[in-house]
Amino acid sequence: MRLTRDAVSAARRIVVKVGSSSISGENADQIDPLVDALATAYARGAEVILVSSGAIATGMPYLQLDARPDDLATQQAAASVGQNVLIYRYQNSLRRYGIVAGQVLLTAGDLENDTHRLNAQRAMERLLGLRILPIVNENDTVATHEIRFGDNDRLAAMVAELVDAELLVLLSDVDALYTRPPHLAGAERIPKVPFGDELAGVEIGSIGRAGVGTGGAETKVSAARIAAASGTGVLVTATALVSEALSGEAIGTWFEPAS
Repeated sequence: MRLTRDAVSAARRIVVKVGSSSISGENADQIDPLVDALATAYARGAEVILVSSGAIATGMPYLQLDARPDDLATQQAAASVGQNVLIYRYQNSLRRYGIVAGQVLLTAGDLENDTHRLNAQRAMERLLGLRILPIVNENDTVATHEIRFGDNDRLAAMVAELVDAELLVLLSDVDALYTRPPHLAGAERIPKVPFGDELAGVEIGSIGRAGVGTGGAETKVSAARIAAASGTGVLVTATALVSEALSGEAIGTWFEPAS
């Protein structure tokens, strides 16, 4: 039985993906509210996995960078520094609830290679069985083309498929999917996308607004379709609304899973 929109608050295995712009720079203080929402779901017995972008954006100030670097080597250097800081910030916040995080760094290749995929699945299942909260990020320090992998949206969908999650929540700085970019006149929120709906006539943007990530509505829709095809219900909404999202409130855009 696949998850329905009305049963979101009862989901037992949840993947939450947050973008760079939501938890880095001037929004670094949003980690605590995000963790509050994850901890609430954890406390009701749900198994929670966080897929977090932000290593490069978090590392940039330590390398005296004012903008996301263009060259791969500097991106890798920023990711190396930033991943360490990012995981510390998450664990420091989770400590308030007595929750221990486990860091899992993956590339697209890890989930496309059968042996690596099985190893990742085994590790994730064991972490969840031990009530550890896995924090997944792309392994940007060694990634090549994957470093521009849609701001981890696709990775989150693949993780949801890997662990057979009931629910995937894709968070960004926009509260839902709209019929056209939300800053344009006439944009209307799309509350639900039936499985297989091609969204004909919908104008979908391809880039994010904040300039530190690489994802936009296009990557959210693509990731949502991947996850929905594997049977995972998907909710797209804003990071500021994560508590309401996990509580099952009627916000964001719901992508119905395949039956």
